[in-house]
Amino acid sequence: MAESVANGAANRGREVVRPGDDVDFRPLYKQIKDSIIQQLIGGDWRPGDKLPSEFELAARYGVSQGTVRKALDELTVQNLLVRQQGRGTFVATHNPHRALFHFFHLIGKDGSRQLPSSRVLSCATRRATREEEERLDLRPGNQVIQIDRIRDIGGLPTIVERISLSAKKFSGLVKISRDGLPNTLYELYEERYGITIYQAEEYLRAVAATEREAKLLGIRPGHPLQEIARLAMSIDRKPVEWRVSRCLTDRHHYVSLID
Repeated sequence: MAESVANGAANRGREVVRPGDDVDFRPLYKQIKDSIIQQLIGGDWRPGDKLPSEFELAARYGVSQGTVRKALDELTVQNLLVRQQGRGTFVATHNPHRALFHFFHLIGKDGSRQLPSSRVLSCATRRATREEEERLDLRPGNQVIQIDRIRDIGGLPTIVERISLSAKKFSGLVKISRDGLPNTLYELYEERYGITIYQAEEYLRAVAATEREAKLLGIRPGHPLQEIARLAMSIDRKPVEWRVSRCLTDRHHYVSLID
């Protein structure tokens, strides 16, 4: 009998496709992968949780261990899972290492990598702009939380950053003191709000430093900067954060790895 996975199989056990059912013709491992993603979205497995063994998952889905392994391997490559030799498979968590190698793309001209430190300048609620409404999928008139900060690399101011978040989705965030906001905000989103950043789109362009940016970065107005506008999305691919970073690249390069 051909192996088959139906939606919700992880909760209902083995299921068999019967005449009249909607048949899913995708490869089995992709069906299992999507089922696991749905459980991550639903909170059945939280960041840091250990997944059942390959043997247990294979029995639960009614497929071979090899099929489960292929699904887990793909989710690991996509940074949703972490596989630890001798310990098992865990739901990935945001940490400084992941932030450095997965979401931060500025490197020194000598190839060195260093996660920047942050100084929050302000954190306040205001009405969303039209662009923020479009980027964050907000209704007209909705509010956003705006975080302004400057980021240092090697002790030198390098990035002026503005972050926009849905005020409804991140209720209470403005009550956190400026010193209480962590350097890597994705950890905060995950731990306090249960929102895991899975992927991001980035848009790059060259800009000239404004007077405010020049003062913060210790340069002259009009100095060339690289703008990196990033739309960060959750596991279910819903927009979470719109971040505009203006970077002084005299000592750094933006690197994009293409497999």
